[in-house]
Amino acid sequence: MKKLLLLLCVLSGMAFPSLSQQKNAGTEVAQAAGLFRLAMLKADQGSLEALTSEKLSYGHSSGLVEDRPTCIASIVSGRSKFLTINISEQTIDVAGETAIVRHTFQAETHDLGKDPGTISLKILQIWHKDAGRWKLLARQAVKLPKT
Repeated sequence: MKKLLLLLCVLSGMAFPSLSQQKNAGTEVAQAAGLFRLAMLKADQGSLEALTSEKLSYGHSSGLVEDRPTCIASIVSGRSKFLTINISEQTIDVAGETAIVRHTFQAETHDLGKDPGTISLKILQIWHKDAGRWKLLARQAVKLPKT
């Protein structure tokens, strides 16, 4: 009976990561999300590729949804150009190998062929740990309600 209880304790520890493991994962996800923000600002194709899943689904507040190659090409070409990006009110919830990130996204933009502008959005990101690295799997933006 003692061996069975010991086995159950060990197995439950494997099934439910400790609070410190979840906190570490949250820190890792926050770092990956920060690097993604910088890669968007720099239009850095290599970093964008390293931080995104091959299955990326990238949703814009306009309703447009891009796959990974289209999203990265849009940023690298300047079709979507960010001059500044400010993130606030960020929350991160980790569930095993998946993390949900929500934040407010405010940016100054100067997209190719358009006048400079500003955007204020709420963002939902889904990150997944792939081969030991957190990668952006999905992102959806919605416009902030007008006040």
